[in-house]
Amino acid sequence: MVSAAPDRRLNLAQQLVLDLSRKILAGELPAGTKLPTEQVITQERGVSRTVVREALSRLQAEGLVETRRGIGTFVVDTIRPGDFQGNQHEKGSAYDAVAIIELRLSLEVEAAAIAAQCATPSQLLAMRYVLDEAHALDPASEQSTRLDFEFHLQIAQCTANGFFIDAMTHLGSMLLSATQQPTPAVTEQLRSLQVREREQIYAAVARQDVEAARAAMRLHLTNGLHRARSVVQSAAR
Repeated sequence: MVSAAPDRRLNLAQQLVLDLSRKILAGELPAGTKLPTEQVITQERGVSRTVVREALSRLQAEGLVETRRGIGTFVVDTIRPGDFQGNQHEKGSAYDAVAIIELRLSLEVEAAAIAAQCATPSQLLAMRYVLDEAHALDPASEQSTRLDFEFHLQIAQCTANGFFIDAMTHLGSMLLSATQQPTPAVTEQLRSLQVREREQIYAAVARQDVEAARAAMRLHLTNGLHRARSVVQSAAR
């Protein structure tokens, strides 16, 4: 069941970890950025220094930041590979959506398997939070699409593999552009199916079931591919 207020389940440190990790993954806090001091974060967030230190410690354990003694805490360059050139392609058509999902199938099935082996409690909590937010929204809304992609990006982050993260980060802008094209109305049956598929991925990763994570991600993306191809076929008639 979707929680009406998922943030109530998060303690203060977890909320801070979630907020900072999402900003780092979204590029709002790029590599090399120096985070505010403990005192500043304490004042801005209205939390204790103990909470701030716990949150920064978790972020460091997840490889998102590093603390330099006597200098401060900095965002780590988690996207190590060179500049991904996918954004040079023309974007925005239904054909793009098909091509992108085909590429994602080759990447995300294995990413889910690795995530099942490597996901930390904080990363699982972040995924849970995003799923609850996404499931509470109209699935046809732009925000729902963005949250769905953020869920997939978080799975890539769980791999701690810069190539997965790089590819998924750059695919994001193309995916969101392609999904702006007109699509069939989302029925309640389809909405329930999408919710169930995401929950199966999350559950498999959370219980560290590698094969189930692969299977759940493959099913989710394959179903999405079938729907995208149907849009292309309908447009060609």
